Amino acid sequence: MFGLFKKEEFKIVAPVNGELIPLAGVKDNVFSQKVMGDGFAVIPTDGTVSAPLSGTVESVFPTGHAVGISTKSGIECIVHIGLDTVELNGEGFRPMVGQGDKVKAGQPIVEFDKDLLEQKGYNITTIVVFPSGYEQAFDLGQRTVTSGETLI
Repeated sequence: MFGLFKKEEFKIVAPVNGELIPLAGVKDNVFSQKVMGDGFAVIPTDGTVSAPLSGTVESVFPTGHAVGISTKSGIECIVHIGLDTVELNGEGFRPMVGQGDKVKAGQPIVEFDKDLLEQKGYNITTIVVFPSGYEQAFDLGQRTVTSGETLI
């Protein structure tokens, strides 16, 4: 009974299976120079993207390539799948959540056709940035991660 009001522990998890890299390694100046905020990136080995933290879906881009999530404490997070993938106008993306949905860290939020994106020449690096509310530096190194694996 006393566990009903237990506060959920804050954590940030890997959004996809793949190779974790620092933002400085992303081949896009907006992300690598942290214009949208600090964070990290993962070069995916498959096409299922999960929520990197628990919160509320604030936006799902019409093209399906990006999702914004915020927490009750005011942390804002953007998950951006690939570089320049907005150009695909939604081709190859299948959002699994909508605006206003509550999500848990590690819950699938978007599926994308990894092979299609790569065949069309797109870089599929998946970026997680925090525009506001999370001020700690990201020094996660470079290693292989599993979707849902706790990073912070």
